[in-house]
Amino acid sequence: MPVPETQSPDQPLRKSAQRLRWFVDAFDQQVRNTEAQTGNAFSVDRGALAQVFAEWLKAFEAQKPTRDDDKPAYVGFAAGLMLRTLIKHKPVALISRPDSADDSNPAYFWPEGYLYVAFCLNVRGLVLETDFHSEQHPSDRLNESRTWWSFRENVEKDPSLAIAFLDLFAGDEPEWSMPELFRTGRAVRIAERFYARESLEPETS
Repeated sequence: MPVPETQSPDQPLRKSAQRLRWFVDAFDQQVRNTEAQTGNAFSVDRGALAQVFAEWLKAFEAQKPTRDDDKPAYVGFAAGLMLRTLIKHKPVALISRPDSADDSNPAYFWPEGYLYVAFCLNVRGLVLETDFHSEQHPSDRLNESRTWWSFRENVEKDPSLAIAFLDLFAGDEPEWSMPELFRTGRAVRIAERFYARESLEPETS
């Protein structure tokens, strides 16, 4: 995904992505790209899209880390929050798709979900590359119809699982237990030491 024209050259991309205009431009660009690649046609509810951004920004600010070491990991978490919010508010509707569409292809099995995932992965990868000089390596699971069946079924019951599924698609280790909570590197290390110490304690009858 190219950087939207509304990107400011004077600030990190992750800062620009916290502006409504940047978000709308980037999303519109993703819709056009996905339509061109798949032959699907979509309509976008602008009011719902603005609501998505407002709710995402509130959730983003609520857990934003202060430690620089946590910021790259928070990029992935923030992208998962966006996917959760898109799935929750459904700002996109499929208008049409090619007559020859194969339902085993994720782009046609769940066209709206495919668009949302593509957008979140593309922004995630762009921010990681631009701001942190890090590469995203999507998993082969991104193309597995069985995984998409599970993805769609589970996020309809619990939209927060979208955060874990996006990690899975991005090639990272998902956190299936309470995925809506960001775990800092420090918190993870403390937890690992605690459980390691606990496992060494003798059992009592």
